[in-house]
Amino acid sequence: MLKKLFSTVVASLLLMGVASGCSTGGAGSSEKEIKIGYFPNLTHSATIIALEKGYFKEAFGADMKIQTKTVTNGGLFMEAMATKAIDVGTVGPGPLLNFYVKHPGYRLISGAVNGGAVLVMNGSTTITELKDVKGKKIAIPVIGSTQDVMLRKALNEVGLKPTTNGGDVELYAAAPADTAALFVQKSVDGAATQEPWGYVLENQAGGKLLLDWDQFAWGKESTNTVVAASDEFLKREGLATAYLQAHKKAVKFIQENPEESQDLIIKHLKSLTGKELSKKEVQAAFSRLEVTTAVNEKVIQEMADISQEAGYISSNKIDGLIDLKYLEAAK
Repeated sequence: MLKKLFSTVVASLLLMGVASGCSTGGAGSSEKEIKIGYFPNLTHSATIIALEKGYFKEAFGADMKIQTKTVTNGGLFMEAMATKAIDVGTVGPGPLLNFYVKHPGYRLISGAVNGGAVLVMNGSTTITELKDVKGKKIAIPVIGSTQDVMLRKALNEVGLKPTTNGGDVELYAAAPADTAALFVQKSVDGAATQEPWGYVLENQAGGKLLLDWDQFAWGKESTNTVVAASDEFLKREGLATAYLQAHKKAVKFIQENPEESQDLIIKHLKSLTGKELSKKEVQAAFSRLEVTTAVNEKVIQEMADISQEAGYISSNKIDGLIDLKYLEAAK
């Protein structure tokens, strides 16, 4: 059983380990190309479907060259956007707003996915209520990540805080693909993670679901993934609207064709990594997220408030971050 688990972990590491250097475009590219960034992750399904279905090519026209860059976390995404290796793409709102406060040259122009994150406890614990995680160690993907912010929100609701803010819940940064091994080794007591890793922890590492996606943080309003664009990209006439036309088309396709969408995503991720997610994992992940273009501005502001309290940013002022006029123009 343990050997099979670690084989799965290795495959998962390969899936998430599509390096930030795996890019077909970089800084200094021409006005006739667009560099789209995303994660090799199910919460970036709209970008994957738009690529697979050719919606971006259709929206931008035959003369525009589309480059893609995959990264494994939001910090890398924002760094790539700062160095002009990414013009536009999907990322978690946490890294975007944290970066915006320091370098306000980027905008949130659409929603992409709500939910898609859960809190799973190690099966060796007897915890059944969130208030009982006092004194425990919980894995998060990256410090300052969207799941980090969501966990802080959930803890605050039961009167708990991380150790870094004077409380007694330790947050432990670990790549989602590493958490199954950490569960087996009993190195962490739980994990706030995105799908399909929650499913993997439950079904292959003996984890127990404590907060499902509709209970965790803001529930079904929890913004997991958004579309971000640099100001330089937004100045290129008509391109943001064209991108969002393709994005909206992909969201609609996923909503109306979940089975076909899942098959396309499995194929796409296999083409990137050489490894294939099981249909059961993908179906489980899709049952825990909502693909959408909607943006809950109140939730984004609360995320900024939490990031400031955590010490990740000096200010919670994010006026100007959200700009939905391009989404409204995309028919």
